[in-house]
Amino acid sequence: MWGGTLVTDTSDEKKEENEKTVALTSKRKIDHIQISLTKNVQASQKKTGFEDVELIHNALPEIDMKDVETATELFGRKLNAPLIIAGMTGGHPIAKRINTVLAKVAQEMKIGMGVGSQRAAIEDPSLSETFSIVRKIAPDTLIIANIGGPQLAKGYGLLEARKAVEMIQADALAVHLNPLQEAVQPEGETNTRGVLGKIKDIVDKLDVPVVAKETGCGIAYEEACKLADIHVGGVDVGGAGGTSWSAVEAYRELSQVENKAAESPLGFAFRDWGIPTAASIVETSATKKLKVIGTGGVRSGIDVAKAIALGAHSAGIASPFLKPAYTGDNESLKSMIKRIVRELKTVMYLTGSTHLKALSKANLVVRGQLAEWLRVRGFDPSEFARRRGDLRDKTGMQ
Repeated sequence: MWGGTLVTDTSDEKKEENEKTVALTSKRKIDHIQISLTKNVQASQKKTGFEDVELIHNALPEIDMKDVETATELFGRKLNAPLIIAGMTGGHPIAKRINTVLAKVAQEMKIGMGVGSQRAAIEDPSLSETFSIVRKIAPDTLIIANIGGPQLAKGYGLLEARKAVEMIQADALAVHLNPLQEAVQPEGETNTRGVLGKIKDIVDKLDVPVVAKETGCGIAYEEACKLADIHVGGVDVGGAGGTSWSAVEAYRELSQVENKAAESPLGFAFRDWGIPTAASIVETSATKKLKVIGTGGVRSGIDVAKAIALGAHSAGIASPFLKPAYTGDNESLKSMIKRIVRELKTVMYLTGSTHLKALSKANLVVRGQLAEWLRVRGFDPSEFARRRGDLRDKTGMQ
């Protein structure tokens, strides 16, 4: 029509673009799994901070170890231990196999489980079973759904949040915050304007609690306060010192470059970026308003105990569980979890803690780089050392 605008039907073009996006997302999922299994993607120099934490031994615990109870409740679900299989994957047939193994163990051991980003399945429902299998296999334990903060900035909202929750009948929804990973990823989405407001909209209207989840760089006190102010249910600190998603993306970029010696991927430069896990637990728990999940380099029941004593309500582990889940080795996975719980229970006995609330008040010493971090940030590390009474009051020492 003369003088008008020629309107072309682009529905086929949009469909093709969406299909490409979904295919790339699914491919990225399997890349992440393969790189995590075959490359050293742990932090290089950065440590979790747990090495600077020492719970004070109680030579007179005056309790029976048989009475030590590791059970807890989180987001309305009772768990046998304060342990969550942190979200790893989904959106690919191999991911379905991994999630099946993880869900079986979570159900049997009565611990929590999160899933990886559900973006692929939200955009392509045919992939939803790679996630929904989790609730089918684990009907009675805590399951946490997952959507991305960058997707909120691009238009995701309550509708997609509900889809993610309904897909796996989740007890809570994690909104993952991964600005570093996006910044070093070649196809990364680095616009995060309005994410906090979008999270607030979801918190206000969603029927399950919302958890803000970092993916390896930790959450600081300032951001924890902002999240507490909009009434998120909790934070998963995802601190530095464990798996570096910056390193994962660097290896992924390297695999796509023909001349691998031409330029070092940006991700390697930021491999040790972030707030150590132990420091992030202290910073986020200082709000007194958030359920804190301590993830990021947690490797033992002793680490779990330290996380609880520093202020976390539970701890999350991912990397050590990936290989046995990938190979379908349920027994090794169960043995690993049993060992972690046994270590936790032993620490509780050795600190005279019959339950987790008592462990959260156990005396501990914070020293080294973690103590320095906390002092510089305005926290008093010495407060942890005398929570069950000031030695000077009891002994008359000056």
